[in-house]
Amino acid sequence: MKDSPPARHRPRFPLWAQVLVGVAAGCVVGTVLGKESPLGRSEVQDQWLKTLGDLGMLVIKALRALAVPLVFFAIIDAFAKTKIPGRSFARMAGICAVNVTVAMGIGLTIMNTVRPGDSWKNQLERMAAEVGGKGPEAKKAEDPEAPGATLELLPNVSYYVPSSLAKPFVYNNLISVVLIAVMVGAALRAVREREAADTGPLETLVDSVTHVLQQMLTWVVHAVPWAVFGVVAKVVGGSGIGVFKLLWAFLATAMAGLLLHSLIWYPLVIWWRTGRSPRRFFAAGADAVITGLSTNSSLATVPVTLRCLDKMGVSPGSARLAACVGTNLNNDGITLYEAMAALFLTQALGMPLGFAAQITVVLAAIMAGAGIAGIPEAGLIVLPLVLGAAGLSPEMVAIALPLLLPVDWIIARARSGVNVLSDMTVACLLDGRSARDARSHGG
Repeated sequence: MKDSPPARHRPRFPLWAQVLVGVAAGCVVGTVLGKESPLGRSEVQDQWLKTLGDLGMLVIKALRALAVPLVFFAIIDAFAKTKIPGRSFARMAGICAVNVTVAMGIGLTIMNTVRPGDSWKNQLERMAAEVGGKGPEAKKAEDPEAPGATLELLPNVSYYVPSSLAKPFVYNNLISVVLIAVMVGAALRAVREREAADTGPLETLVDSVTHVLQQMLTWVVHAVPWAVFGVVAKVVGGSGIGVFKLLWAFLATAMAGLLLHSLIWYPLVIWWRTGRSPRRFFAAGADAVITGLSTNSSLATVPVTLRCLDKMGVSPGSARLAACVGTNLNNDGITLYEAMAALFLTQALGMPLGFAAQITVVLAAIMAGAGIAGIPEAGLIVLPLVLGAAGLSPEMVAIALPLLLPVDWIIARARSGVNVLSDMTVACLLDGRSARDARSHGG
């Protein structure tokens, strides 16, 4: 996923720095007013901490509420604006599917073997009790039709075929929302191409709604550091500053998955399918990767990516198709991170996720990434939706997010670097396939 689009005016004080300030301020306030307060503890102090925690949760709640309709309209908008030849799209989609399957295999293997979330066991539930949140089973009560843990195919599939068009939006059922959006977008394109009706006004409406939702989410995202401040103050006040000592397990696990996928799989598959040496691939693409790491945006890196692909000898057509048109599919970094974060937190909550439930989380991560590629701070916006697909209640999501954000700014840059490598890998593989087809046709 493209974590943020190119901006004309970058804020002087970036969001990640604001979040770190919010974490630091929350720790100070939580220590002063909490159970370890040198001033003692009173009902007034407890009430202040509760109020701060409640205000912080309101911001996370708004973030989650706006993300679902944005995914819906963004997907329809992408169908309306993007036209790709069927054969080229099928090839690119197949390559992206293989890449994301490998990414998910790496992520699930690490999470189920190392089980880093066990280091947080009982921590989140205790914090939820102190903040006044609901337990992990609250999601079941919210949506009574949600299937329990089962390996049966039909109950899992039938749940995502909604009984009404409004139901997925009411319960924030991301996978169902994406399926509806794909159907609407495909129907809109079919009607337009057959000239059965004038779809221009509808496309204009979809585009306008998408931009309005983006603006609303931009305002909410700007309030996230304040939410982090409030929730961290409440959590530290009840659990102490030591709650952040366990963050290294999450950071190390997420970085391991991203590095394995980008530094092992990408060069290996390029060498296998195209014969390009890994050394040449990384040497020619270094400028793009460094730009992606520094700007925290693979979308803003596209001009540099295209120059690097030209240096590798990739045809302009393959380069533009992968790095520009395929922006919604080359999201291995964000997809891998979202799924690993969800499994990490379910392990911390002692929620055993079977294979079917883990695949649901993976699908939610893939669809969320494809849904709003290019939206500012997309990783932060869709993470609550993926956590919801994993079974976490909204209150638990509101508690977990501020605890992950202190290291998210590091992981976010790694995600962007992986997405840049994903763009270049897909371009190289497309170009290799086109060259083989040309030789075969010529022969």
